[in-house]
Amino acid sequence: MIRHYPTDLLLAVEHVQQALATDTASPVARVLKEADLLELGCLLDADALAQALDEALGGLSQFPWRPLTDTDDVWEQTPVGRVVLDDTRAGNTLRGLLLSWALGNAVVVRTARPALWRAVFEVLREPGFPLPAAEAAAPGADVNGIVVAVPDLVLLSGDPMTGSGELFAGAERPGVPSVRIRITPGDDGPQAPVADIDCRSPWFRRLFTSVYLAGTSLEAARRADPDRASRMDARVRYLVGMARRTPYYRDLPRVDGVADLARLPVLEKASLEAESLPRGRAMSSGGRPSGEVLRSGASSGEPRYIVYSRTDWENMVREAIPLLRALGIHNGDRVLNALVGGGLYGGLMTTASELTRMPVEAFSAGQQVTADMMLMLVRDFSVNVLLGQPAVVLPLLREARRRDPGLRLEKVVYGGTPMTESDKQWLREELGTQSITSILAANDGAQIGYQCARLGGTLHHVNDDYNLVEVVDEDGAPLPDGETGHLLITAMQKFEGPLIRYRIGDMGRVTERDCPCGVSGRVLEYLGRSDGLLKFKSATVHYGQILAALETFQVSQLQAELTTRSGTETLVLRTESRDELDPGVLRAFLADAFPPLSGEHLYDDGLRLFELEVECHPEGALERNPVSGKIRTVIDRRLN
Repeated sequence: MIRHYPTDLLLAVEHVQQALATDTASPVARVLKEADLLELGCLLDADALAQALDEALGGLSQFPWRPLTDTDDVWEQTPVGRVVLDDTRAGNTLRGLLLSWALGNAVVVRTARPALWRAVFEVLREPGFPLPAAEAAAPGADVNGIVVAVPDLVLLSGDPMTGSGELFAGAERPGVPSVRIRITPGDDGPQAPVADIDCRSPWFRRLFTSVYLAGTSLEAARRADPDRASRMDARVRYLVGMARRTPYYRDLPRVDGVADLARLPVLEKASLEAESLPRGRAMSSGGRPSGEVLRSGASSGEPRYIVYSRTDWENMVREAIPLLRALGIHNGDRVLNALVGGGLYGGLMTTASELTRMPVEAFSAGQQVTADMMLMLVRDFSVNVLLGQPAVVLPLLREARRRDPGLRLEKVVYGGTPMTESDKQWLREELGTQSITSILAANDGAQIGYQCARLGGTLHHVNDDYNLVEVVDEDGAPLPDGETGHLLITAMQKFEGPLIRYRIGDMGRVTERDCPCGVSGRVLEYLGRSDGLLKFKSATVHYGQILAALETFQVSQLQAELTTRSGTETLVLRTESRDELDPGVLRAFLADAFPPLSGEHLYDDGLRLFELEVECHPEGALERNPVSGKIRTVIDRRLN
């Protein structure tokens, strides 16, 4: 059986809605006018349908599953198969058709006006989106299916003529179910859209069945889904359809699915900044304002402002809760949230929103956390989980451990910057930490991937239903699995300020992997910022390679600055470590490990074309960005 998706019905309705609003001679306008049913045009409201279905189904972007917050289980929602509607009032029939199709049901309309409903079917199919089957049959015909009686919408105003027509009823009819709507004098009808009323009514529940999948997470359900390809295609169709509401994406070609993504242009950072608020409005849909606006930390340039509509924010939270569980945060945990927040920066705000939905106790201290606060929360409140950025929390943890050698911390979840293997080992040995996991995220598109406790290095499981990750060459052409390239993300569930094939400025490669944690599928190896390529002396060394090599010396943070001094190209490497290091030893080690870092060259010995300097600092000494708390990893002053 082919699975259909509510989003395809929404795209079809939007197409018809636009035609009805802009062209009085359009097929839909002609059909409704000839049947004297123009009053039904208000039912063809794609935004109202989307909002109502999103809430009723627990997320259009999670459909056909509904993830739970108190457990890691899901409900699976499936259509009943075939719905039979009796056409006693045209408004009722159209309401039943739209919601039956949204859930993926075939529809039979028993009607005395078959030409009308065949024309309606044709109008909705005209845009070409995949919709279930539909047919018209004679009144009282014996047909197989679930007979669903769509109730009258009865307006209780004291005037029996109010609302009498094909959409609203002025009085109840004997034997016909109804939804009573009491309106105040002077109002023409209900303030809530009809779709919202319907999706809260008992008859809507007859259109689908729900099965509770005990012990099945959202990720497990998705990975086991035999219809994964059609699901992802539907996600891409809807995203592109929604993106075309913005001036920037208005001329995008129609796409059928994931395979068509490569035909779409790469969104570069410069374009995103120029066309997003406050500099431009081309990335804005023009929809009713809602949700949250975040800003980037500007650790690598000018800040960007990122708009999340209310639905975008809800999607982020829905997807993050199962992810936090996969990272080891369980019911009853007490979590110290030390991610950076404030100034519209999203780290603390987004995770606080997510943790409040979970049955955990959260202490959202942000960057105001201190070693004394850590010790107090562990001692007095039994905090057992720390969520934070290594550059911020590791120096505090070491200070807290110095003050209280008995300090123990069961779980650490980190994000924002990498954590070295030597630092992970210190957590295990000194604090007894049993689980160390990480989130790979970006303010622009939220969570990109996560590292479970069984993955090492910079490997991360990805969630393509939320952020579809591509690896491409310089020109944006997709690379085969296993090859290193630039990372693009397509934010599948962000519709305000959409991100389609956005170059996030990082490098990586994707492979298929069966992880011991039980998750199989695509794994992203994150290789750092694309601007982490240090180019000098006609050679290239990657920042991440230098940091990895310095693991031997327990280096936890590294900053690389390229500059020119008296005509000599100079690379200054600044380290942070819990140990007191000798700059001369590090310099000799690096020159031996990376020949381009040595002073050797092919010219006259009197010429000094390159100089390597090493500075060794204690933890916490390097300047942090006041918004994001991050260290600026690569500085190229040769460009100034």
